[in-house]
Amino acid sequence: MPESSVTSFRFFLPLEPRYGDIDPQRHVNNVAYFRWFEEARVRYLRHLGLWDGRDFDRIGVIVAEAGCSFKSPIGWDEQVEIGVATKHIGRKSLHLVYAVRQVAGGEVRAEGRTILVGYDYDKNHSVPVPEHWRTTIAAFEGWPAGGPPT
Repeated sequence: MPESSVTSFRFFLPLEPRYGDIDPQRHVNNVAYFRWFEEARVRYLRHLGLWDGRDFDRIGVIVAEAGCSFKSPIGWDEQVEIGVATKHIGRKSLHLVYAVRQVAGGEVRAEGRTILVGYDYDKNHSVPVPEHWRTTIAAFEGWPAGGPPT
């Protein structure tokens, strides 16, 4: 699963589980984590100015793969935050990692990952990641020249 370190995240989205996120076992259902990752990812892209949040045909990426490693359950009344970071940019792909952590205490409750592919929704096919995305993400993530540290 992801090699995330909470200290490496520069973007966090505060979140409070909704009543509908809870399953019969009285903790957040596994499906909710993927909705949380989606919301955090969109907020991350908007924070970086890579998508305006209005034109859904211009978001420029599509999810190709997603995963989550569940560490411990989250209850309905817990405050959490979702960390998002880009760990790699390929020719046509972005690899993002996530950490769901408790606000009180900072315990990581889940870690996730997605692979996004550059996508043209008008032409319905993959495209290279735009150069301005690369430079914007690199600057935000604090990467040295040449890309992310290995």
